[in-house]
Amino acid sequence: MSAPTGSNAPRRLTKQPYGSWKKGTPGGSTADARLLDTPPSSDFTHTDPWRVMRIQSEFVQGFDALSDIGPAISVFGSARTKPENHHYQTGMDVGRLLVEAGVAVITGGGPGSMEAANRGASEAGGLSIGLGIELPFEQGMNQWVGLGVDFRYFFARKTMFVKYAQGFVVLPGGLGTLDELFEAMVLVQTSKVTQFPIVLVDRAFWSPLLTWITDTMVAEGLVSPGDLNIIQLADTPEEAVALVMAGEAGLKVAQG
Repeated sequence: MSAPTGSNAPRRLTKQPYGSWKKGTPGGSTADARLLDTPPSSDFTHTDPWRVMRIQSEFVQGFDALSDIGPAISVFGSARTKPENHHYQTGMDVGRLLVEAGVAVITGGGPGSMEAANRGASEAGGLSIGLGIELPFEQGMNQWVGLGVDFRYFFARKTMFVKYAQGFVVLPGGLGTLDELFEAMVLVQTSKVTQFPIVLVDRAFWSPLLTWITDTMVAEGLVSPGDLNIIQLADTPEEAVALVMAGEAGLKVAQG
């Protein structure tokens, strides 16, 4: 009988030699050998597959650090706010009142209004959390952060702000603050998050923006009038905390 050929032929497994290997030899080109080999340069750390792993590690790091913090509120505001500015004192009061209401305080971990909210929370004996971001022009984590997590990627950091908070308090700020505010509004508008109060502090600061949205975007049919109901306005830290605690955060505190 002739030997089977083609697809009917049995597969012959060639046993690979084990033992010691010398880098650069043909027999060492297994997956493990390539993993342990010293690359000729560090270029591989700048490839997209490597970035995917680094992004994944940031999510894992954030989930691990924040999974047990309990109810929390994210507080946003300008990194440029000086301690002598009245917005800084407002941030401190918001941080303190949130802790007294039974929740942790999450900020971007930087200076200005973020520092103020962290300081208020820390001085009140509460959990003061900072989610830092790698930037070319800003300081590192402020000294009032009790639990800090650093990120390279904005989208990983933003996920943590929303996932582990039950509401936003937004102090006066610049482009970064607007970015966080509008992203939160879109998440609520598209039902990606529910029962998520967003409170803007200082009517005089925010009213011109809301007027422009109403008179221009709503008037031209680009925004639905009801979309502005997503946000609430407050003038005092007490009012802001009362509004944000009327949402899911307050329910979680009440449930223990």
